[in-house]
Amino acid sequence: MTAVLIPCYNEAKTIEKVVTDFKKVLPDAQVYVFDNNSTDGTAEIAQKAGAIVCHEYRQGKGNVIRSMFRDIEADCYIMTDGDDTYPAEYAKEMEELVLKKNADMVVGDRLTATYFTENKRAFHNTGNKLVRKLVNMIFKGNVTDIMTGYRAFSPLFVKSFPIQSKGFEIETEMTIHALDKNFHIVSLPVDYRDRPDGSVSKLNTVSDGIKVLKKIVRLFKDYKPLMFFGIASLVFALVGIALFIPILIEFFNTGLVPKMPTLLGAGVLLIIAMLSLVCGLVLDTVAKKQREQFEIQLNIIKMMLKHYHM
Repeated sequence: MTAVLIPCYNEAKTIEKVVTDFKKVLPDAQVYVFDNNSTDGTAEIAQKAGAIVCHEYRQGKGNVIRSMFRDIEADCYIMTDGDDTYPAEYAKEMEELVLKKNADMVVGDRLTATYFTENKRAFHNTGNKLVRKLVNMIFKGNVTDIMTGYRAFSPLFVKSFPIQSKGFEIETEMTIHALDKNFHIVSLPVDYRDRPDGSVSKLNTVSDGIKVLKKIVRLFKDYKPLMFFGIASLVFALVGIALFIPILIEFFNTGLVPKMPTLLGAGVLLIIAMLSLVCGLVLDTVAKKQREQFEIQLNIIKMMLKHYHM
């Protein structure tokens, strides 16, 4: 069974069309609308359109997806937004990639299709490019769209993903998690259309963008501590050496140390650099052990899923 998961907050203008479109493309799927405290009748409209309506009272998309992944059992999960920006006709191919090609995450790639021409918010375009470049560079990936809301998942990914985000940074978190844990990711170019007139985005370009960047830095520290603290160590060491060299030259020339505070500052920076490197080495060992434990947990979850579907 395939489950179509639609997180919603005040999408009364578009939710009926989204539910109807996905029911046409995937007639055997169960369509779930998770309403997140809407005040415009979204839940009632979705129910009349034939969706199974659930309620998540903790505000934020991350909270909604946490409940979706925890509560729904399926062979394939397809997640989309309720704003009618993602065409339903790609859902069948996404489903086949999960069920027949063993993909753990199918990414509905807007950025190589129509996103940059359809999206009217220039800062969103810049933000998507920046996030894509940062994530792929740090985590050595080749994901073409980091923040898309149109994805398909295997049960193994859904039941093993430890969601931490509460808001819109959830897409970035799941992409980084999939890269770090070596899940099978497939990108599928999909058309994107801007919201229809009267439909308002809930995203705040600046505040949500800052949250996404903070999430990338936090996961960089958690998943790749040696690189993170190694970079910090190098910066502290270079600044410390830059402060120390003129003092050393002056000492060789005159035998005097006229800038004692600068010398002390350089020494402190070099000590911090060494401590940062040691922290990185220790935490890197911890991170490797966590990956080993995660692989063992994946095997247990996979056995449980097989037992459930027998």
